Amino acid sequence: DNSGVAKDKLYSTPEDTELVWKTLSPISSMFTIAAAFGNVHGVYKPGNVKLQPDLLDSFQKNMGPKMGYEKPFFFVFHGGSGSEKSDIEKAVSYGVVKMNVDTDTQWAYWEGLLKFYQAKSGYLQGQIGNPEGEDKPNKSYYDPRKWVRESEVSMTARVEESCRDLKNTN
Repeated sequence: DNSGVAKDKLYSTPEDTELVWKTLSPISSMFTIAAAFGNVHGVYKPGNVKLQPDLLDSFQKNMGPKMGYEKPFFFVFHGGSGSEKSDIEKAVSYGVVKMNVDTDTQWAYWEGLLKFYQAKSGYLQGQIGNPEGEDKPNKSYYDPRKWVRESEVSMTARVEESCRDLKNTN
């Protein structure tokens, strides 16, 4: 709960990202910055933190002229789960090269199992007996390899969606 925190303390500033650049660039030119622009881990009801991908653009515009190129930063989008597609698109255009979507992939995994159960519930009430007959076996339905596979398929589809969002497909 960030309700008691001043809004200006919830977001990174151009000065913050410049300090990170000055601290890390002597070590290597290849690093990412996890700037705070309203992103939070998990999915929550909107509160006092609002996603503001335009901040990433302002960080680039602040440091770009000093570095001599338009987008000096590579950003990580922590807490990307549940974000609007338009915000993801903006964030990518402003330099996001990695986005964390663990909560979304967890949900997708669960949803694969849920949909399998909903579709096959008549076969999952006991080892014997289903809509085809009271003496019919159900082993092929409650076999974990069957329903785990459905969860994997659902999660894979969500990962592929994220790859498309990040323009990381062939």
